[in-house]
Amino acid sequence: MIWTCIGRKIGKEGCGILPLITLLTLSIAAGCNQSNTNQGTTSQQSPQAQEAASTPSVQAEKTKVVTTFLPMYLFTKAVAGNVADVEILVPPGTEVHEYQATPENVKAIATANVLVKNGLGLEEFLKDTVKNAQNPKLTEIDTSKGIKLLNEISPVEETAKAEKDHDHDHTAGNPHVWLDPVLAKQQVINIRDGLIASDPANKAAYEANAATYIKELDSLNGEFQQTLQKNPNCTFITFHDAFPYLAQRYKLKQVAVVKVPEDQLSPTDVQNAVNAVKKYKVKALFSEPGVDNKLLTSLSQDLKLTLRPLDSLETGETDPQYYFKAMRANLQTLETACK
Repeated sequence: MIWTCIGRKIGKEGCGILPLITLLTLSIAAGCNQSNTNQGTTSQQSPQAQEAASTPSVQAEKTKVVTTFLPMYLFTKAVAGNVADVEILVPPGTEVHEYQATPENVKAIATANVLVKNGLGLEEFLKDTVKNAQNPKLTEIDTSKGIKLLNEISPVEETAKAEKDHDHDHTAGNPHVWLDPVLAKQQVINIRDGLIASDPANKAAYEANAATYIKELDSLNGEFQQTLQKNPNCTFITFHDAFPYLAQRYKLKQVAVVKVPEDQLSPTDVQNAVNAVKKYKVKALFSEPGVDNKLLTSLSQDLKLTLRPLDSLETGETDPQYYFKAMRANLQTLETACK
């Protein structure tokens, strides 16, 4: 820069101005480049930064809800939608009657705002688990509240010894209320009211979501009524005392061989099934979905009854719409079996 100035014989004043102008130009250019770089970085990071800043705030405001097993999760998730975080304690496919709580269950309850349960003594693991969680702020929603319970509405073909030895007699009443769409509706209402009490800021969302789901339950009940009234008093045998509410609602008759599903039938179970077929005018034999029990298959052949699956919804998908999918499959099964 200096050599250019001397070579051109520019005056002393000119030599001072050019470097100054050049320096200013370079400084401005560098400043612009830095500014542009910063602007580019800001424009790229700003939405992410805003999201990162806002997300924890939104999550912190959400009510944390833990549910016991699949049907309770389906109903609660339907009501909560996206305004509350909903978890499930008993993995779908795990037998809730025999479930043993894990340290993760205790931790989930310890940090939750709300616990949703079926009640009626079904979730035996809860008592000690809630106690160990030591969460004084926990609100418990008993979804069976206000439901008229059944105990011996349908016969259970068991020997006296089997009844005595069984640990799950459901002394509070049969707990499988969710398999009756009308009673499921009451459970959804109980969940809605419990969530509103715990989280009044989202009352409108809970009410709207519950109303949508209840409308679907009403429609499902209508389908059951219309379809099953064609073959009233249909008697069926189950190996899980799970369907007395459904049977009563739609004028069917369940005869349970065992109260709680078992992986393998005992000789007593087989004899009870044979006795039930002789005693009642049985049209159908139902097992749990996915159970490949060769003895049960052989028994159905001996009894000349087609073995079909009837879903108690204790396993399956976690989409709230799965309830309707599974129950409509049950309806189709009942319709076919009871013809």
